[in-house]
Amino acid sequence: MYRKFRNLKSYISYKSYSSIRMRKKIVVLTGAGVSAESGIATFRASDGLWEGHRVEEVASPEGWKADPEKVLQFYNERRKGLLNAEPNEAHKILAQLEQNFDVTIITQNVDDLHERAGSTHVLHLHGELMKAQSSKDESHVVTMKDWELKMGEKCPKGHQMRPYIVWFGEAVPMMEQAVMEAMGADIFIVVGTSLLVYPAAGLVDYAPRQAPKYIIDPKSPSVSSLPNLHFIEEVATKGMKQLEAILMRDYTH
Repeated sequence: MYRKFRNLKSYISYKSYSSIRMRKKIVVLTGAGVSAESGIATFRASDGLWEGHRVEEVASPEGWKADPEKVLQFYNERRKGLLNAEPNEAHKILAQLEQNFDVTIITQNVDDLHERAGSTHVLHLHGELMKAQSSKDESHVVTMKDWELKMGEKCPKGHQMRPYIVWFGEAVPMMEQAVMEAMGADIFIVVGTSLLVYPAAGLVDYAPRQAPKYIIDPKSPSVSSLPNLHFIEEVATKGMKQLEAILMRDYTH
């Protein structure tokens, strides 16, 4: 059956859309391990401290209310460190996959290394370090030009600006969209996360049963009951090199 087109432009648009739809959809869940090789410290040490602070002090609404200046300084230091970091090979490979696949990255990380590597569709579940938001008007979000956010910097409505970070006890606004992305995956990849932090860890359960699921981590998480599961027990850079070869061999022509 032939499809009729009004003009050449309509035909080209249709062909472009068709070629995109024919590509496999890859959904990638990334965690701290994917940025660790860029020098970004993982979330918490084994003693439960984050860069020497109790998490409740610097990553909760209660901590912000008790000492906003300490919280601002904490994230200023994280931001300063991020500006000196560079995307590693794992970030770059994920970006390069867009040449052959429809790729969505769902990250628990607040750094911008995926974007700087070239990934164009990134969902940040836990916020973004290089952005700030009003402490009262959640719709007011700005991209920061530098590393420092100070007391006295206010939104147009007169409220103090705070880090654009989803703290413990706060809702995860991007979660519903992330679930929808996971449900549409042809291939689901997990890189550098122990799958212990919820609700993000539950996203792999939303991937279609028939979709192959690849988990890259030096210590395989306890999710062996999932169907079509494949483990690559490596750090992110080495694991992504191995997985890239598998994907190019098995899913491109």
